[in-house]
Amino acid sequence: MTKILNRPKETSLMSNYNRSNLAFVRGKGVRLFDKTGKMFLDLGAGIAVNSLGHSHPKLVKVLADQGSKLWHTSNLYTVPKQEELANVLTDNTFADKVFFTNSGAESVECAIKVARRFYFSKGQSNRNRIISFEGSFHGRTMGTISAAGSRKLLEGFGPKLPGFDTVRKLSLESVEKKISERTCAILVEPILGEGGIVTLPCSFLKGLKKLCKKYNLLLIFDEVQSGIGRTGYFLAHENCEVTPDIVALAKGLGNGFPIGACLATKRVAACMVPGTHGSTYGGNPLGCAVALETIKCILKPNFLTTIRRKGDFFKEKLNNLQTMFPQQILEVRGKGLMLGLKCVSNNIDLVEKCRKENLLLVPGGSNTLRILPPLIIKYKEIEEGAERLQKVLSQMGK
Repeated sequence: MTKILNRPKETSLMSNYNRSNLAFVRGKGVRLFDKTGKMFLDLGAGIAVNSLGHSHPKLVKVLADQGSKLWHTSNLYTVPKQEELANVLTDNTFADKVFFTNSGAESVECAIKVARRFYFSKGQSNRNRIISFEGSFHGRTMGTISAAGSRKLLEGFGPKLPGFDTVRKLSLESVEKKISERTCAILVEPILGEGGIVTLPCSFLKGLKKLCKKYNLLLIFDEVQSGIGRTGYFLAHENCEVTPDIVALAKGLGNGFPIGACLATKRVAACMVPGTHGSTYGGNPLGCAVALETIKCILKPNFLTTIRRKGDFFKEKLNNLQTMFPQQILEVRGKGLMLGLKCVSNNIDLVEKCRKENLLLVPGGSNTLRILPPLIIKYKEIEEGAERLQKVLSQMGK
């Protein structure tokens, strides 16, 4: 029999999160509800995760149906839903091959391993260094925090893993100076999410591709936050017509069910032979069933176009707020429904004030306020969000 201990008031959870006292018990669409029934407009979507909102009826049904049949078998066996999901991803992207993970960090770790293994399989084991960018975020594993190179992320976890060369300035000249005979890949977010919703110009992404061709490097896009329709394109880089070699995905892929994916071309993925990589839970039947239905909804005709229109509408509202409150908002950023406000006042304080108005937003780097609503948000809900934000800004003063 399990012994029930008299727990002290202090939580048994580690204190690595500065959690709000807000606790939600249910959700519906773009709304979250606490135990008292108080309703909040959720413009954070679990940090760009709940693409189709909370408790989407189709996803609830799929999860229940699959849950009543089979949860897990491991990758020792063929998983039909995994095969089906992989086919949908390759049919609708640049990729030919997919490896399933459980999170964004795992997807980026897989991308790093694939890039290094590719050159190892060509007899070039010395080509194992990856160029990354200051201000980026790729996850919380030792590999991904080493790739980002941030002092904040690395503090207390050293030594930093070798093999990464960080570029401080977002310029092609700076990138080219970092390239050596040991470089194997360039790792970049098309839109820096945690870094403050910084959209990299298409000219820059195209320039990176040219450098990769010039020096025979692989181009890796981290689309954990920007992918799965978030910007109004299935993958954000599609807007720039740039073809990567590897892409890391997660967040919106499972609408809240933990699942990620590493996508690659056939040429690159050929190096991943049996025994080179694995995952116990990656691509389990439950996760694949939910992700498959999520993608099918996002790929319906006009859905992505509608996201771009909603994004333009929302951005117009935010630009109006910037005009009204120039002493509070410095810049409106982003694409589609991956938006940000560069703030004057502390963004954490602004997030807290918005919570008091039953509005949920997400802080980001560079003192930015991230706006990442469910992709199903309605125009009237966008207006409601802008009105609540206006009220908060009014209280803070012009």
